[in-house]
Amino acid sequence: MRAVVVPEPGGPDALVVAELPDLTPGPGEVVLDVVATAVNRADTLQRMGFYPPPPGTSDVIGLECSGRVRAVGEGVEGWSVGDEACALLAGGGYAEQVLVPAGQLMRVPDGVPLEVAASLPEVACTVWSNVFMLAHLQPGETFLVHGGAGGIGTFAIQTAKALGARVFTTAGTPEKQQLCLDLGADRAISYRDEDFVTVVSEAGGADVILDNMGAKYLESNVSALATEGRLVIIGMQGGTRGELDINALLRKRGAVIATSLRARPTAEKSAICRAVEEHVWPLVSDGRIRTMVDAEFPLEEAGKAHALMESGDHTGKILLRT
Repeated sequence: MRAVVVPEPGGPDALVVAELPDLTPGPGEVVLDVVATAVNRADTLQRMGFYPPPPGTSDVIGLECSGRVRAVGEGVEGWSVGDEACALLAGGGYAEQVLVPAGQLMRVPDGVPLEVAASLPEVACTVWSNVFMLAHLQPGETFLVHGGAGGIGTFAIQTAKALGARVFTTAGTPEKQQLCLDLGADRAISYRDEDFVTVVSEAGGADVILDNMGAKYLESNVSALATEGRLVIIGMQGGTRGELDINALLRKRGAVIATSLRARPTAEKSAICRAVEEHVWPLVSDGRIRTMVDAEFPLEEAGKAHALMESGDHTGKILLRT
């Protein structure tokens, strides 16, 4: 099979296509013939050598995909050769075949083309597990997501709005701010020209904040929390070390949760996938959540896809087609 590999860490041109052995499923596993995969910020970090895969996971980059079942391992129930699926992965997506624990396979939502379904697993599982399963966002509460025009942001805005929250977001350009409003955000804040703390605090504060910036926004995020607010940190684009004002957090009876999806045990990820199928896929199928694909590249042009991701010029997701 063809797969994208990284012989040496580096820039987007470090990605090269190589021939690797075909895959065979073990007990509880399924092999998919990959139709498409999607590019995530974590992929660019792995390419640079900063985000190695969990032990025992494929060195091939790629955290999600869609495709057709090629082979089924011992003990797998509910899946047959030829079935269409999308999958949450710990790695391996940038390839013509991928090995997946059966619990991390999901049915493709009704009405979504198979290749477009590759854009869904990582964002859907990230948003549902963090915003709803961990932070327990409720109807009527106020939600703030940073980077609203990106893959996570566009999905988070739509999901929170569909389930009855008031939604605030940050975005860099007027065009991206308008996209966020079109997706249902009640207020799109320019992080270049406005202070999101002031805007959100004047509206009563955020009950839940989903943050991909980390250290850079830590103090500001705590300031923007409402009483009993929950800050969920899922990224470190703004650095890894920040100063936490415990007194400010105590006064708000707030919570800071730092979490990642990739390294969780298979059983946990399988439970998240089942919850996404139950709660999120119906919202996708009935159109309340739109799939957001900005660009598609063939597997051989993975470097161009990474360059687009790092430029910040995209909105929504970037796909790689096999």
